[in-house]
Amino acid sequence: MKRNIVIAVVTAAALVGGGTATALSVAGDDENTTSVTRADDDRDDRDDDRDDDRIGAAAPASGKVTAAEAIAAALDHTPGTAVSAELDDGSWEIEVLAKGDTWHTVRIAPDSGKVLSAHQDDEDDAAEVRAALKNATVTAEQAARAAESKGTVVSVDLDDDGDDRAWDTETHASGGEREWKVDLRSGAVVADRDDD
Repeated sequence: MKRNIVIAVVTAAALVGGGTATALSVAGDDENTTSVTRADDDRDDRDDDRDDDRIGAAAPASGKVTAAEAIAAALDHTPGTAVSAELDDGSWEIEVLAKGDTWHTVRIAPDSGKVLSAHQDDEDDAAEVRAALKNATVTAEQAARAAESKGTVVSVDLDDDGDDRAWDTETHASGGEREWKVDLRSGAVVADRDDD
């Protein structure tokens, strides 16, 4: 699915080049700003991977809005089916498949849950997504809530490829970032075998 590839490329680019900016913009003016600033001191860029991991784990905790809450806010604004949610560039980005097979991207502020922007997208995979979700009983919002038991959820995405369809989720916790699969029918959360 093109969207999965685009999300993976954008995520990799954000981790490599934008981890610092993302962490600082997500941190906002709350009490955790000082610790985030210390975690990514620009005086020493020799170990960028270590700094990005530390910032990625700290950044979501500074936001008040969870993935599930961001999805709910996006669906209040743009009714339809949430297909993905990602904490990206300092805000939640939610992809919604609305009636008439139109795609929308809704950006949600991570500190307040307010809609920052919304626009219609030009995607052509609505039929694939609807087929993948045909017998699903677990929504993206419910998958995000289920994965919260594993850490702070920073992304939820429908994996509609092959027979192993599920909600792919990524969490950050004290042990680092992990990927999980949430079953579309039962809501069971299992470690993503591809993440090992």
